[in-house]
Amino acid sequence: MTPSEPTAEHAVGVVIAGGRSVRFGGEKAAAVLAGKPLLMWAATRLQRTCRAVAINARAGTEAEAIASRAGLTVLHDEEGDPPGPLAGVKAGLMWAEEQGAKQLAVSPCDAPMLPTDLFPKLLEAAGSDAALAQTDDGLQPLCAVWPVSALPTLRDALTKGRHPASWMMLEKLGARRVYFQRATDFANINTRLDLDELANRIKREGPPARRRKYRLPRYQR
Repeated sequence: MTPSEPTAEHAVGVVIAGGRSVRFGGEKAAAVLAGKPLLMWAATRLQRTCRAVAINARAGTEAEAIASRAGLTVLHDEEGDPPGPLAGVKAGLMWAEEQGAKQLAVSPCDAPMLPTDLFPKLLEAAGSDAALAQTDDGLQPLCAVWPVSALPTLRDALTKGRHPASWMMLEKLGARRVYFQRATDFANINTRLDLDELANRIKREGPPARRRKYRLPRYQR
């Protein structure tokens, strides 16, 4: 961490890495890109902004092992919750509450080219509420900030096997939308071909550049 990258002391982060990656044909979160597992690309980005970062992963997976070796907290979905990203968000909110945090920044594990200023901008827009990213391709609900106060609402939404769409829950919370110009930065990896193409892109262009320094407002540090 450098002085130009202050952490938001009220915020912690979680990487959603519990999916089964059927199309990928293996654990997508553990797949290696430019020498680093995808879940660690996401964790490193969150660590630049959040005071603590956890990984939501299934028990006994390679993703869980990678996170543990990196010294990151591993969160499992609560028993009885339906599979899906909101179960991971709920686990993250429960952990955030234990940490005394007010906000939870959420990242997918499979979008390694996300903007470096993504979470500072989302936290600034959210204030004490929720925010999510938007591009010309639409809403990006797994790139979002949730208030810990939303935990009871999310618990209720996931009862009786229900799993509403993430964007619908964020809309229900009145999440502010933050526009990002480069939709390609949000492209996620779904197949081995996607991974190979992105690896070739990084060889040509290098890893994501820090397009500009971004400082959190003083009240959010």
